[in-house]
Amino acid sequence: MTNQNPKSKIPNLLLPWLDVIAITAWGILLLRYWLTGKLNLLIHPNYFWLVIVTGITLILVGCFKGQELWRRRRRDIVPSTQHISLFAPGWGSGFLLTAAILGFTIAPQVFASDKVLQQDVADLVSTTRVKPQAFRASVRPEERSLVDWVRTLNVYPEPDSYTGQKVKVQGFVIQPPNVGKEYLFLARFVLSCCAADAYPVGLPVKLPANQERYAADTWLEVEGQMTTEELGGKRQLTIAATSLKKIPQPENPYSY
Repeated sequence: MTNQNPKSKIPNLLLPWLDVIAITAWGILLLRYWLTGKLNLLIHPNYFWLVIVTGITLILVGCFKGQELWRRRRRDIVPSTQHISLFAPGWGSGFLLTAAILGFTIAPQVFASDKVLQQDVADLVSTTRVKPQAFRASVRPEERSLVDWVRTLNVYPEPDSYTGQKVKVQGFVIQPPNVGKEYLFLARFVLSCCAADAYPVGLPVKLPANQERYAADTWLEVEGQMTTEELGGKRQLTIAATSLKKIPQPENPYSY
């Protein structure tokens, strides 16, 4: 009969605590995103409750598991690990804990114009992913958001129908390489579920004469009226701007 080396017990005792730390860290991270207002950069508000419940549940699971391990420690019981795993013991928890640490140290970033320029800017106006059920026909033109305008245009696509209508919208600047210097695109990202499925929508803006050029990703509030311009060989609804004002990036830069 051989006695187990006491030193060999140490890894077996510590690995379950790594599970506890990883589970609890993820619970704290999810609640931290919610409490600091960063959650709206990652997920649609309709699903906030699911993240909050998950965070609380993970913390409770971590506490209960930690309490159980503490009782085992006092009885000098080494937990057995007989479950089948693709990784060596502790690796899975190590990956989870590393990901949680990165989540604490790296803040979620807002999508910007570089992501938009990976596609044809004409798709900003005619995207088929805009949900028609969110279209509100009764909204006064000057009260429509940028996303409302794109939704309206997808329902009634003839740009001349909106000529002369007042507009006041907010968004960030895109500088496509294939449009003249007298134009820029104003865009917003729309979240359907989470950041992974975010897509941009926007409209071209015709600048007044001698108007300064704005750097990409600058947030603007644009006032003016609608007109029709030919851009990229297509007739497109365009904002003829009479006023452009720099604004801070909104606390929640996405639309839904």
